[in-house]
Amino acid sequence: MDFLKKYWPRAFKANSVVDLIIAIIIYLVIGIVAGLVIKLVSLIPIVNILCGLLGGLVDLYCLVGIVLSVLAFLKILK
Repeated sequence: MDFLKKYWPRAFKANSVVDLIIAIIIYLVIGIVAGLVIKLVSLIPIVNILCGLLGGLVDLYCLVGIVLSVLAFLKILK
């Protein structure tokens, strides 16, 4: 559990509905901004494959952060 709290600290601070909404918005903004930056950098032909992998990892990070936020809000995770 310490591993999860270390890499997704915002997800475990969702104690109220407002905190949950803020956490979800933060993870969505991270995903959108990173997606736009990766889309711009992926126009370089050699870096294209690495950008695809990095984009997938960022999307996975954001998805796990949202899921952990919801689970922490529902008191399933402690």
